[in-house]
Amino acid sequence: MMDQTPLAERMRPARLEDLIGQEHLSGPGTFLYKAIRAGTVPSLILWGPPGVGKTTIANIIANEVRAPFYTLSAISSGVKDIREVIQKARFQQGVVLFIDEIHRFNKSQQDALLGAVEKGTIRLIGATTENPSFEVNAALLSRCQVFTLNPLGRKELEAMMRQALEHDTVLKNKKVVLKETDALLKISGGDGRKLLNLLEMVIESFREEEILVENERVMQVSQQKVALYDKSGEQHYDIISAFIKSIRGSDPNAAVYWLARMIEGGEDLKFIARRLIILASEDIGNANPNALLLATNCFQAVNIIGYPEARIILSQCVTYLASSPKSNASYTAINQAQALVRQEGDLPVPLHLRNAPTKLMKDLDYGKSYQYAHDFENNFIHQEYLPDELKNTKLYDPGNNARENDLRKQLRLLWGKKYGY
Repeated sequence: MMDQTPLAERMRPARLEDLIGQEHLSGPGTFLYKAIRAGTVPSLILWGPPGVGKTTIANIIANEVRAPFYTLSAISSGVKDIREVIQKARFQQGVVLFIDEIHRFNKSQQDALLGAVEKGTIRLIGATTENPSFEVNAALLSRCQVFTLNPLGRKELEAMMRQALEHDTVLKNKKVVLKETDALLKISGGDGRKLLNLLEMVIESFREEEILVENERVMQVSQQKVALYDKSGEQHYDIISAFIKSIRGSDPNAAVYWLARMIEGGEDLKFIARRLIILASEDIGNANPNALLLATNCFQAVNIIGYPEARIILSQCVTYLASSPKSNASYTAINQAQALVRQEGDLPVPLHLRNAPTKLMKDLDYGKSYQYAHDFENNFIHQEYLPDELKNTKLYDPGNNARENDLRKQLRLLWGKKYGY
């Protein structure tokens, strides 16, 4: 009779050396590695996205420490269940209590654990997908070590699939070729458990002896169509190009569409946010200085929030930038200035602008005749700031928009005909 246990459960490692990913926690020499080997695992919280190894690490601890091990789910357990485990633990040595989704426990449920953890009656292992600083009460958190699990990358996820095909008691007897993995990886969303169970579903859908796993078959079986998107290939650059040009062209509709294409394709959200900061300065600039502030705050928020909610923040920023007045005047100015430097070389700094920290420099007229702008009316005085060879050279030409027209008027008022403002 075929084993009905899901593939992810059949492949769950029982030894630390079989764990794929999380080497920063499980590798030789790490605190957790030494603690497990010594059998001295403290109370701890495992924090990370779904399917990255939290439950697996708890099972490995149970297996390797060989201590009494109890499991509760915060979804279905209450204070009564907690007290029952604590009562049993009083008559046992080194009891480990694993609570999945501990962030779902309310304050009274978490408080019920506090005394037993503090006295060492139980060693608590809590698994959570939420920031424990916000979801686990401070008293309990202070008595636990917090370990952060990293998202699994393509390398780790593909290694998990290869391991399953080579070692699983069911799959190792089948002729399976992983021709394409993009759809498997995209649909599973970095969740190792979901990935392995989807792989098993796809394999079971074949009646042929030779099984060729391809993206189209995966999407058929999962009943999901996904945007397959090569982040290092030509399509990556085409879509980001269309995205930037849509914002530059003031079309928020096209811009948010290309944003969606990148998000659905699994693009790095921080990459998108970085591009928005550059665009805010290059293509909007002084036509709307708030654009750069919003884009910078967008990048910070995306780093804090993460997917999926970060898409909302990106959409707000993208539609604002696309709808904003545009100017590349400051971008053009620095390009022209750098070209001028390369063309003219290192022209000498005018004497009156030079720093004069020593008597010798003062004797050489460094800083002589410099006029401090704040000593004059309106904090301005006509004075030459460019090298002599570049006098009257205009590099910044404000764009034709409301804000930069105000800047142009201000510069004309100050400099008169000098720069042609």
